[in-house]
Amino acid sequence: MSDGQNTEALSRLYPFLHARKQDPALMNQALLESVRQKVASHQEVIAQFCAQHAQAIVSAAGAIAQVYRGGGRLYTMGNGGSSCDAAHVAVEFLHPVTAGRPALTAVDLTADRTMLTAVANDVGYANVFVRQIIAQGRAGDGLIGLSTSGGSENLLKAFRKAREMGLVTIGITGMTGGEMATMGLDHCLVVSSSSIHRIQECHVLIYHMLWDLVHTLLADDRGNLSPNKGEAPLAAESELNLKQKEIP
Repeated sequence: MSDGQNTEALSRLYPFLHARKQDPALMNQALLESVRQKVASHQEVIAQFCAQHAQAIVSAAGAIAQVYRGGGRLYTMGNGGSSCDAAHVAVEFLHPVTAGRPALTAVDLTADRTMLTAVANDVGYANVFVRQIIAQGRAGDGLIGLSTSGGSENLLKAFRKAREMGLVTIGITGMTGGEMATMGLDHCLVVSSSSIHRIQECHVLIYHMLWDLVHTLLADDRGNLSPNKGEAPLAAESELNLKQKEIP
């Protein structure tokens, strides 16, 4: 291939390396439009999900509240970005940032790198969560798994074992839901979008809502809800109030 043909081929493969530099004003305008479109897409995905699955969110929150009523604990799991979400779910319950809400036991199964690497090295990555559920899970506990595709093998194996052991299973997924949506989980919340970013953004909203609703339900058990108001007093407390109270 001649130098000219080689340059032409590279230009077709990587046009951005061979094109003339764009006008800064036009580039800025294009980037602003990109931001606008992403925000619009974000709002559309969230609005559609909440319109279709509001009752499913409430039902899943009720199941988690029942886990805590029975003295159980919550486990969370995920891979990649969803492992960060699994950690986020757990810390929300362990360390509530809204003053007046009690800490609730939650275990992030992605946190122990020694366990994860030992199991992955010895018996395969597909077993990193199921081994922990076998060792720690008990009937009446809860397991939340997050996956944008719903097809993560290590989550599916852990969910199957959790169902056998009598744990409450809750999937938070996206796209078409994958196998998580068809395997008979107790609750499965599917964000119908092809964008991984929009799915993950909606997942954050979902588990924040679950956390809030669980605390509202448990507060009702303690008689802390006012029958004359449409919202739980605890839910109205500002996070800023936390600074005014001593943390033990």
